[in-house]
Amino acid sequence: MREAQELSERRACELVGMRRSSYRYVRREELPGLRGRLGELAQERRRFGYRRLTVLLRREGWAVNHKRVYRLYRQEGLGVRRRKRKRIGAVERQPLTIPRRPNERWSMDFVADALPDGRKFRRLNLVDDYNRECLAAEVDTSIPGARVVRVLERLGELRGLPEVAT
Repeated sequence: MREAQELSERRACELVGMRRSSYRYVRREELPGLRGRLGELAQERRRFGYRRLTVLLRREGWAVNHKRVYRLYRQEGLGVRRRKRKRIGAVERQPLTIPRRPNERWSMDFVADALPDGRKFRRLNLVDDYNRECLAAEVDTSIPGARVVRVLERLGELRGLPEVAT
């Protein structure tokens, strides 16, 4: 357009709505061997992502930044290999028996929430599974194990301990 209308570069870019720096941009040539070396390093160091590979390339003398390495990393289809979780052996699940009388089985659970000012708090709930009676509800910002033991001992003195606890 510029040559056909004999416009200045500045005026032509202004009409098109383009910055002059974008108009003058010349893409740099890719460094020969960089793509191959990146692939080799990724095979040697499978747990390294593109950022750590960038550091290794720089140590070897390559003039690269993380953006160029990331672009090549994605083009090559590289990615950090996810570790596979260890599978716990399959155990046949047993359904819970339905309690037939009070104090046969208790359930214990922690609930966490936050106050409007952002402070977090926890609540320990102890429930009799037969009649869904709440036996204890302890609320505090922290409920350590010793406090849970105290609550259970207090309930044991008042009601006696259950046959089963879940």
